[in-house]
Amino acid sequence: VQLQACGGGLVQPGGSLTLSCSSSASIFSVIGLGWYRQAPGKQRELVAAIRSGGSTTYGYSVKGRFTISRDNGKKTMALTMNSLKVEDTAVYYCVGGFGNQWPPTPLSVQYWGQGTLVTVSS
Repeated sequence: VQLQACGGGLVQPGGSLTLSCSSSASIFSVIGLGWYRQAPGKQRELVAAIRSGGSTTYGYSVKGRFTISRDNGKKTMALTMNSLKVEDTAVYYCVGGFGNQWPPTPLSVQYWGQGTLVTVSS
C-alpha cells in the first residue's frame, strides 16, 4: 500500500497548515490511518490517528490544535494544523494499518508513507 503525503511547508508561528494523504489502494478505506512526526534528535511520536469508523486519538501536545479527518470514498485523509508552534517543526509521516492496536504504536504501523517537512519559523 503506497501512501502519498503532501502539504508540508514553511509557516509562521500561530499559522495554519493542512497535510493530505491519499492512496489508490482499496484497503485505504477500511484501515486505521494517522500521522506520526519526527523532529531532529527526537523520537518519532504519534500526532493523530483515525479509525475507519471515524473515532480519533491525538498526541497530548497537539490536542485542541490539530484535527484529523478522512474521506473513505475519496481515499484521502487530512491533518489540519492550527496555532502552529516552533516545536511542531518535524517531518510528518502518513501511516496506515494498526491491526488491533489502539492507539497505534510505531511497531503496530503496517504502512508508512514518505515524510513531508513542516517548518514553523518566523
